[in-house]
Amino acid sequence: MKNATALILLASVLITAGACATPATPSARTRAATSTPAMIVEATATSQPAPTEQPIQAATPTQLPPPTPTAAAQPIGMFEIDLQPIVQGGLSRPDYLTHAGDDRLFVVEQPGRIRIIKNGQLLDQPYLDITDKVTTDGNEQGLLSVAFHPAYQDNGLLWVNYTRAPDGATVIERYTVSKDDPDRADAQSGKVILTIAQPEPNHNGGLIKFGPDGYLYIGTGDGGGAGDQHGAIGNGQDRKALLGKLLRLDVAEQDSYAIPAANPLGTEIWAYGLRNPWRFSFDRATGDLFIADVGQNTYEEVNFQPATSKGGENYGWRIMEGLHCFDPKEGCDQTGLVRPIAEYSHAAGGCSITGGYVYRGSQYPAMQGTYFFGDYCSGIIWSLQRDGTEWLMQKRLESGVRISSFGEDFSGELYVIDHGGAVYQLVAR
Repeated sequence: MKNATALILLASVLITAGACATPATPSARTRAATSTPAMIVEATATSQPAPTEQPIQAATPTQLPPPTPTAAAQPIGMFEIDLQPIVQGGLSRPDYLTHAGDDRLFVVEQPGRIRIIKNGQLLDQPYLDITDKVTTDGNEQGLLSVAFHPAYQDNGLLWVNYTRAPDGATVIERYTVSKDDPDRADAQSGKVILTIAQPEPNHNGGLIKFGPDGYLYIGTGDGGGAGDQHGAIGNGQDRKALLGKLLRLDVAEQDSYAIPAANPLGTEIWAYGLRNPWRFSFDRATGDLFIADVGQNTYEEVNFQPATSKGGENYGWRIMEGLHCFDPKEGCDQTGLVRPIAEYSHAAGGCSITGGYVYRGSQYPAMQGTYFFGDYCSGIIWSLQRDGTEWLMQKRLESGVRISSFGEDFSGELYVIDHGGAVYQLVAR
């Protein structure tokens, strides 16, 4: 693997790395699809009705300002990274990795299975197989993530996010672990808690994750196609639609879900203005939230929400793509929008961002506090580190793999998932 050490000064400066694709050849997560009629949101009953839309206070004051160019490079993170193979065969289109509060690694396969890596070995028996429920007709469809309850070791509860056969709707479904085998879930225990109709096969978001507050967060794409074409203002800016959002649900001790009382709109929505959030993560040390959002044709971006946030951030899509106006192309009204802390262009560094994690493991102290993310097409891995009010971005590695996801284990060590079928640990040299 080839390591690149050129320093990128700031997140608003375009990266000068080679790309594996051009805007004319977008990745699976940026490909346009034929338009279909506007979506209808189908949601299971909740413990309280969703009120009508109400104004919220702009979230910009809680956001660190985006970086501005400086004249000279500043030293950051004096380390180099590499990828150490963990599993290099036996996986079918892996797209996520996580843990369940112990040393096992759970790898999600897009066709509809969850596999376990235990004691360094990939188990033959799937932890869960729901291929009969899942459609993968579109490149971005399938089983997209799993989230284990923070108290999984006691209650055995987990949730999955997948696109349903045959209509492609997003489904959030709860399962329980088998009573007889801790390495298997009970495939008959499925309970659907939320369904969202999808007008297109792409831009499904797909990540579900428990936050530090114990609530379940769900990233949803804007419904697909190109340019957030569904609805007069697009789903990203429509606060009555569940697409193009980060949702927050209370799933504790109930068969459905409740809307947390502190959600800013009184609905499922926690934040909005997203195109296709392909992986978000919470810093386990600070609670800060990082959201990687796939761009349309030109810019990929990383968004940031501090742990002190009360929610309601508008991250700009489709008004903006990265730090740039999208609709309209010039002179867009940026009032109340929270701009990204980092971006890179398709012309300079790839075509489809994959969000990662802040490193909080113990094996590589030099990487402490560093946020890592990558690009699906080019395989480039970058880091972000905060220096006062500035975010400093550095190209770390040309990995040569199709980065479908990053992962974090129980100890805080990080992993890189190759969509071609491999799992690597991200290590410092």
